[in-house]
Amino acid sequence: MATLVAMPKIRMKVRVFPDVFPPFFPQSPSKVSVFHGRRRSFSVSAASTQHPVRVRFAPSPTGNLHVGGARTALFNYLFARSNGGKFVLRIEDTDLERSTKESEEAVLNDLSWLGLDWDEGPGVDGDYGPYRQSERNSLYKQYAEKLLESGHVYRCFCSSEELERTKEIAKLKQLPPVYTGKWANATDKEVQEELERGTSYTYRFRVPKEGSLKISDLIRGEVSWNLNTLGDFVIMRSNGQPVYNFCVTVDDATMAISHVIRAEEHLPNTLRQALIYKALGFQMPDFAHVSLILAPDRSKLSKRHGATSVGQAMVNYLALLGWGDGTENEFFTLEQLVEKFSIGRVNKSGAIFDSTKLRWMNGQHLRALPSEQLTKLIGEQWKSTGILIEAEGSFIEMGYSMDLFQQKGRLSLNPSRGWLLAVDVNRILYVVNHDFVSPGCSVEAKPVLEDKLSEFAASYIAAYDSGELIGALEEGHAGWQKWIKSFGRSLKRKGKSLFMPLQVLLTGKLHGPDMETSVLLLHKAGKSGILASQAGFVTLGERFKLLREVDWEALIRDQPLLETATISN
Repeated sequence: MATLVAMPKIRMKVRVFPDVFPPFFPQSPSKVSVFHGRRRSFSVSAASTQHPVRVRFAPSPTGNLHVGGARTALFNYLFARSNGGKFVLRIEDTDLERSTKESEEAVLNDLSWLGLDWDEGPGVDGDYGPYRQSERNSLYKQYAEKLLESGHVYRCFCSSEELERTKEIAKLKQLPPVYTGKWANATDKEVQEELERGTSYTYRFRVPKEGSLKISDLIRGEVSWNLNTLGDFVIMRSNGQPVYNFCVTVDDATMAISHVIRAEEHLPNTLRQALIYKALGFQMPDFAHVSLILAPDRSKLSKRHGATSVGQAMVNYLALLGWGDGTENEFFTLEQLVEKFSIGRVNKSGAIFDSTKLRWMNGQHLRALPSEQLTKLIGEQWKSTGILIEAEGSFIEMGYSMDLFQQKGRLSLNPSRGWLLAVDVNRILYVVNHDFVSPGCSVEAKPVLEDKLSEFAASYIAAYDSGELIGALEEGHAGWQKWIKSFGRSLKRKGKSLFMPLQVLLTGKLHGPDMETSVLLLHKAGKSGILASQAGFVTLGERFKLLREVDWEALIRDQPLLETATISN
């Protein structure tokens, strides 16, 4: 995850609109149609395309950014950039109990890591701030009072207990749990009496009792609702806090949002928001409701679902969850996505999250990185996992240059670290740890043990004690190649009969990374002191000490187990 970038101080500014509530965008008679008849319906469509494109991503800081939220942010970003518009970040923190500063910072970090820079929002000043809902309460109260004065809203003095009883009765009658409208037609005297008693109240929006509302969604096409299914809804709670749908409508209108691109689970909210838009005289933005991201079993993907990759790979993969450019190409940079993105090519059916494909795409993007950048990322990741005490140095460069991480399966993911680059930490631990005698039994180990392993070990120890092996390792690749050929000739061994016992004596395991890579990395690690204590690093000297203590006769007689498991890719 990217580190949090220092944010400049936000300038506090709230735009206050005239009392007459003019539409934010000029009304276009040809865009808004009202149909009269036995059933009244109305449709509210978006502002004229001549107005600047302004989109917003509005997360709630109640947890980490999840996969669906990240894709929503990406689609908004791509739409803004491809149309020369503005990408606004707004923090919807009206849930005071669950919202935290830590979650907000985590969301900002995740968006920055994905490369989705915002034009206005926290840390980036603009003309439509503040960009946190908790700092806009005075604006919500202003518009709520205007709705009260115009008669679109009324005070409701019903208690929580009374409302709960009403819901239970409706349930028994198999009716929808809509508000009965008890206080919708109260007299001024009745209202005043309750106010004098100090009775708490909410603000309820007066919904027309008949008719329907119709919108044209950019992804889903025409969507309509019958108004009699809704009932009068609350826009301000009894504690003075605004309700989500009211906040969102006021914010989108006063921030001049031209297009609202969000998940389809918000589609039902559009009815309430459209009614508020109409009552306040605001022009509706265009809506585009993106399909849900589904788990492989086609259930809704959990918000807690973890996904790991490098930033470019995640951006690439998220873009393909419901969108395509009409070709067979699946590999895009962020810049290419901006160039090719079109909201018209977003599919309205659910997209399946495939972690295998994301893993493949992650590898493709890693391989496309310049070696210097990848080496830096590897070092930073290893330091963050507590394996290294430094994020750069010759040890990391040697591991990269020796192809330890570039073979098939070596560029992989670390699910315990969230959305981070992770070159498989187990591979380096496999090399730096040593477990010569392992519990268990192996048919594959038996021929290695019985092929004069004790004599082989004696020659190997002698090469180390004489300084011959260390001298060769000091010379790097050329020195190792020269020494291993000479060592093999002296024992009349080559191929598997030479390298298998070397692997066992060096690592305590029958299989592992390339022998040359392993021994040179071990030597370099011992000299540099770069490995942290929790890595469990066993130096070459300590390994040879262990070899001197082995009872070879007992080892061969009892055939103790050697670990045979290969490293997982």
